[in-house]
Amino acid sequence: MFTILLFICSKSAAQISPGELVSFHADLEGMSNCTKCHNIGKQIRDIECLNCHIEIKKLIDEKRGYHSSSDVTGKNCFNCHSDHHGRNFRIINFNPKKFNHDKTIFSLLGKHATIDCFDCHKTGFIRDNKIRKVKETFLGMVTACIACHEDYHQGTLSPLCGNCHGEDKFKPAVKFNHDKAKYVLTGAHIKVDCIKCHITENRNGKKYQKFKEVSFNTCESCHKDIHNGKFGNNCVSCHITESWNTIKNTKEFDHSKTNYPLLGKHNQVKCEACHKGVKESKLKPKYERCIDCHTDYHKGEFVKEGNLIDCKECHVVEGMEISSYTIELHNKSKFPLKGSHLAVPCQGCHYSSDNKPNKWKFKIDCNYCISCHKNIHGDSITKKIKAEENCELCHNVESWKTVTTFNHDLTDYKLLGKHLSVSCKNCHKETILDRKIYFITKSECLTCHKDIHLGQFVENGNTKCERCHNFDSWKQVLFDHQKTKFPLEGGHKIVSCSQCHKQLDDKKVKYIKYKGLDIKCISCHSA
Repeated sequence: MFTILLFICSKSAAQISPGELVSFHADLEGMSNCTKCHNIGKQIRDIECLNCHIEIKKLIDEKRGYHSSSDVTGKNCFNCHSDHHGRNFRIINFNPKKFNHDKTIFSLLGKHATIDCFDCHKTGFIRDNKIRKVKETFLGMVTACIACHEDYHQGTLSPLCGNCHGEDKFKPAVKFNHDKAKYVLTGAHIKVDCIKCHITENRNGKKYQKFKEVSFNTCESCHKDIHNGKFGNNCVSCHITESWNTIKNTKEFDHSKTNYPLLGKHNQVKCEACHKGVKESKLKPKYERCIDCHTDYHKGEFVKEGNLIDCKECHVVEGMEISSYTIELHNKSKFPLKGSHLAVPCQGCHYSSDNKPNKWKFKIDCNYCISCHKNIHGDSITKKIKAEENCELCHNVESWKTVTTFNHDLTDYKLLGKHLSVSCKNCHKETILDRKIYFITKSECLTCHKDIHLGQFVENGNTKCERCHNFDSWKQVLFDHQKTKFPLEGGHKIVSCSQCHKQLDDKKVKYIKYKGLDIKCISCHSA
């Protein structure tokens, strides 16, 4: 009876279970577990499978992965994964090498296509602990790059590496678009090598390149402020990224904020006339001295203690032709301006009318008057009188024609009597031909005076008028008749001169005859 019952039970169990479950489902073996997968009297439902295989259910719900592809959609789970074929039955049966990975949520591109399946499908890369227990599964893989690859950026950037990197190689980051970053590259920044801004360093014992931590709030984050903060930190108010040397809105630039405010004609000068070249030294040209920009027009004329005197000592920025060199300053020079010299314009002494390139000359020889003035006396004045061309012996700076200081005693002809009151020009006449004033070299009376005696007293070519006349009065006679051939005696002493010395008329001029008279008594007295 027991034997029959055992047979019946064994036969009933065989009729209920078509075979052993695979090793993965071995824990579901037994009649009490059948309803965990099967409805009584009906076939197995997919929902029962998915209640256990929640990782697949999630992919299907999200319409991702192979089980959401057209190869699987509409099919029952048992169409591919039937059971009750024994513990060692291959319930998942496919060739990994021929599997189309594009039907998963992770298409193999670039270098991923050449990697062996099991290089990625490892237990360590499975996210779900339950799936990790399953041998040789291809499910549950983490698709994030950092699951397989080391995070070079150490958590500073997005874990979505594909936003920047391609599948073929890690460098360069071909998908990165700097235009989508917070700092868009423009102008010359486009040509800058990445490493110049994104420097590498050692972080946590590993090589690390900065990307997110790069500061760009101001230009000074990368560039040195050659203006030392004088114009603030808003560099773009003057500069553009195409070229640091290109200044925008130059007309609006406030040069008064610099160390050299533009005044006078400097306001009319183009920027590039002073700011030449591309070097930093040219962006900040020298300006301490005028000759830093301007050539020395005077060719080294003005040197003091071995150094060239700066132009601003005499000139102003309103115009080079305007001079700030005053009469007061001129009077401190070797040639103080006095008298008529005060009325002479600068070019009267310091300008040449020839065709020389440098017409102005200021360092001139002014030791003597003839340095500037022509000697109208020629060589008629001896060096004894005109020592070292010193015209001031006779003239003064008030008026050239006024002679007030000359000492005539220095000459060979001392002025006496009436000669003291005679005007110089009465004797020193101006010639008509060459407009020069020459001085006589002879001191005989007849050089200036007319010989009213018509040569009666000429001896050896000289009249020697002073034997009879003096310088106080021409009419006052010093003549001594006693020294003549006819001394006056007796009644002759009281006889008027005109009784013997008659006035004659030779039809040209009247004169008194003094010499050549007949001294015989009968010539004057009748017999």
